[in-house]
Amino acid sequence: MSKYAVVLAAGQGTRMKSKLYKVLHPVMGKPMVQHVVDQLKKLELKEIITIVGFGADKVQDQLGNDSRFVIQEEQLGTGHAVMQAEAILEDKDGTTIVVCGDTPLLTKETLQALLDHHQKEGAKATILTAKAQDPTGYGRVIRDEANDVERIVEHKDASSDELTVDEINTGTYCFDNRLLFESLKNVSNDNAQGEYYLPDVIHILRNQKQKISAFQSPTFDETIGVNDRVALSEAERMMKKRINQAHMRNGVTIIDPDHTYIEPDVTIEQDVTIYPGCVLSNGTTIKADSIIGPHTEISNCNVGMETVIRQSVVKDSYIGNRVQIGPFAHVRPDSNIGDEVKIGNFVEIKKASLETNSKVSHLSYIGDAEVGKRVNVGCGTITVNYDGKNKHLTKIEDDAFIGCNSNLIAPVTIGKGAYVAAGSTINEDVPNDALSIARARQINKEDYAKRMKK
Repeated sequence: MSKYAVVLAAGQGTRMKSKLYKVLHPVMGKPMVQHVVDQLKKLELKEIITIVGFGADKVQDQLGNDSRFVIQEEQLGTGHAVMQAEAILEDKDGTTIVVCGDTPLLTKETLQALLDHHQKEGAKATILTAKAQDPTGYGRVIRDEANDVERIVEHKDASSDELTVDEINTGTYCFDNRLLFESLKNVSNDNAQGEYYLPDVIHILRNQKQKISAFQSPTFDETIGVNDRVALSEAERMMKKRINQAHMRNGVTIIDPDHTYIEPDVTIEQDVTIYPGCVLSNGTTIKADSIIGPHTEISNCNVGMETVIRQSVVKDSYIGNRVQIGPFAHVRPDSNIGDEVKIGNFVEIKKASLETNSKVSHLSYIGDAEVGKRVNVGCGTITVNYDGKNKHLTKIEDDAFIGCNSNLIAPVTIGKGAYVAAGSTINEDVPNDALSIARARQINKEDYAKRMKK
């Protein structure tokens, strides 16, 4: 049987008090609506339709080809939002799952279990429910003697007995697709808000003697909707905990999970150790036996085996095996760091490649450069790559030795095995195996300092 999804993502989210459209607020680096759609994509769905309103173009830019889009011109309630998908889904047989775009913690496992339960029970509508420790403000799910759903009662309308019920409606549903759109035609907006509410479909189907079921989520936390910054921070905390625990169960040592930030698309192999204060993001991969941190930021990088990166920032780069980086180094985008390279304290690397066994140990800038194997770059060395208009390339070939406080004015090539004397400013190519000295001759004036003091 065909399955479809409708994602409700049209609300403005005024309680967020933000210029950013609500469902685009990130949780662990990824917009909430992207979390939802990513989980739906893991199900065997024929189509995902996202209902957009405020900020429609930005939501469409974010989701791209992951979804079809329908615009809800006026936000007149959840029922009205689902109605907007009528032209696409109305005549289709199958099951439609309706999910809110501000529920980033929902997992594919729970959504699949909801679909399976719906099919197994032969229900025409199934509500995803949860047990809430404090159900204040939530609609209560009232079951009959057969344990089917009798009705949903909003908190303000509940009796004293109904208020003791701790099973709440999460706002996620499965419906028989044809009955969903038939019922939506009969939903009224005769209420204080003048809106069309999706839960009214449950009452309509119940009155038609259709089977209404409920499936309880394993945890309440997974079902929370994010409506303000407080809830956003809670979602962030719970997602962080979920991600870190998954890595630890897969063999990663995280010394202080409460102070380690790992985005959901990061891959970490076994026996990696991560110290406190680290931020790992944007598709980073870290190979086995590496040590990261403390206080290290790595974004969109491939990090090899047995590499150590301490108190450093590394972005958009490839880092080889058994590399030592830091403390306090900065590897900027488009850098390629080969195996067994050392990048020491207060070194900045930008759009440069360093091949095996080369060292830039401290206080140097290597930008727009190709550095060969077994090169030693002395303290305070600068590749002078920018002339005020264009960037130029510096090449340092295998086994070269660059003395401290050297300026290599690009474009320039330092040949294989060449030496550059400390304090030199090099603006011409250095041949292989040559010694290049480019500094003023030292002059000592005897007793000059003594005379100055007089």
